[in-house]
Amino acid sequence: MTENEISKIVFELGLKIHRKLGVGLYERVYEECLMYELKKAGLKAERQKFQAIQYEELFFERAYRMDILVEDKVVIDLKSVEFISDSNTKQLNNYLRLGNYKLGMILNFNSPLFKDGVKRVANGL
Repeated sequence: MTENEISKIVFELGLKIHRKLGVGLYERVYEECLMYELKKAGLKAERQKFQAIQYEELFFERAYRMDILVEDKVVIDLKSVEFISDSNTKQLNNYLRLGNYKLGMILNFNSPLFKDGVKRVANGL
């Protein structure tokens, strides 16, 4: 399954959750629901996954933690904020670059229209 195929499924599942729960809940609630839906759809998903990085001779075993990693390919960053900021996008870009992933998605469940709260971030895709 390609990154684009995975992202379409993630979008549809996020939309389903957004329609059922609405806006304004804690990110943790949306994360639990998305994990449930991903597993129900038969996708491999890891929650709160740590990523290691190396800087010269220095190795960080737990350098950062991703909200969800789907099929070892797509990084999902969940938000419940007023708007997606540039720093949110830059952070996801770093996760992609440092983990050698090609696609990430920011899903902001606090947006009245779900599609307006979704941002795809590509790294060499």
